[in-house]
Amino acid sequence: MGKSILNSVHETAQDLHAAGVMKDATLREFDALYLPPVKEYTAVQIKRIRLKNHASQGVFAAYLNTSISTVQKWEQGAIKTNRSSLKLLNLVADKGLDVLA
Repeated sequence: MGKSILNSVHETAQDLHAAGVMKDATLREFDALYLPPVKEYTAVQIKRIRLKNHASQGVFAAYLNTSISTVQKWEQGAIKTNRSSLKLLNLVADKGLDVLA
């Protein structure tokens, strides 16, 4: 009983696609349902992610394709991350900066 229903449905969709009875676009719709939720981070958590990856604000900004000023403002809590940056932060938090290289 360890598998979730969503996991079972996703595996079935992959099998149907592999068998040639499901189109690529339909499989992508199933894949989108299976994406993990995007976590929100506080200013302290964002700084912790950066420090865990041994990156200066400038290097961190370059990897995330944003400005140093933006990273500074995130870490001060002056502004919130936008959805795209938040997705990248989730990837870096889970897999490290190398995932963006």
